Amino acid sequence: MNPSNVRSRLTRDFPPNRRYLIGVSGGRDSIALLHWLINLDYKKLIVCHLNHQLRARSSDADARFVEKLAKKYQVDFELGAANVRVLANKKKMSIETAAREARYSFFAKAAKRRRCHTTFLAHHADDLVETFLLNLIRGTGTTGLAAMPDVSTRRVDNVDLTIVRPFLSVWRTEIDDYVDEHRLKFREDASNKNLGPMRNRARNRIIPYLEKIIGRNVRQNIWRTAIIAADEENWIVNAVPDSTNPDLLVSKLRALPVALQRRAILKWLRAQNISEVGFEVIERVRSLVDREASIAKVNLPQDRHVRRRAGKIFVE
Repeated sequence: MNPSNVRSRLTRDFPPNRRYLIGVSGGRDSIALLHWLINLDYKKLIVCHLNHQLRARSSDADARFVEKLAKKYQVDFELGAANVRVLANKKKMSIETAAREARYSFFAKAAKRRRCHTTFLAHHADDLVETFLLNLIRGTGTTGLAAMPDVSTRRVDNVDLTIVRPFLSVWRTEIDDYVDEHRLKFREDASNKNLGPMRNRARNRIIPYLEKIIGRNVRQNIWRTAIIAADEENWIVNAVPDSTNPDLLVSKLRALPVALQRRAILKWLRAQNISEVGFEVIERVRSLVDREASIAKVNLPQDRHVRRRAGKIFVE
């Protein structure tokens, strides 16, 4: 693994002498990222580990492993716990989505407590390819296709998190070589081999099949398309009106092209902490803008609603 261009940009934009959070699951990717950053003289890292309570004793062992590693590197440690299965059932969402929400909520709490709002995550090039492919299948549009930029800002529980993914141009095989070269110990998650979750099927079945029938450059081509989509998405997002107000003005939405209407609604719903925002949800809200609309209320996930009244659209 020799991401020299990544190294120069990272140390320029995020100087090593400052404090940063880093998400560490105990798996090979996050272990490699932690080791790599330590070697780049990032000495003020705060290792953050969330126990998802999904694998009983194995989850507890993961937490102990990461805590010992933080002590070895002489960096601070933040431990959190969340019953992800209960959270998924309560909010009627997938385990993967619930786990992601729990992690970001944990990062937000750690950021607020530590007064440090930048978090390093170990997503890599293969993760980007898998996410792009899954979102393409789900029909998320370019917003979903560009869902994993190398640097982004995410508002969680009224905390603005800067998410940095230094390995987004580094392939899994390169990380494997790095781990082997430095003889790094890590925790193997047996659930990664379970073909139940869609991501695992994409990783272990769909992408290898595409490579077999199309060619070995499939991953690289998908990765390149995802990077282009991310740059274009950033440009479009900047053209979307501000979403911090609790209400949307119907007149302003009507004045926008359909594409920007959808983006404005998406940005606004996310600012209102509405999860599971997909095309159907956005279109339901957008129907309230129609002059001929006979309804003034539409449903959202988690038993919430959007209502139109007096020229305004708001969540209740």
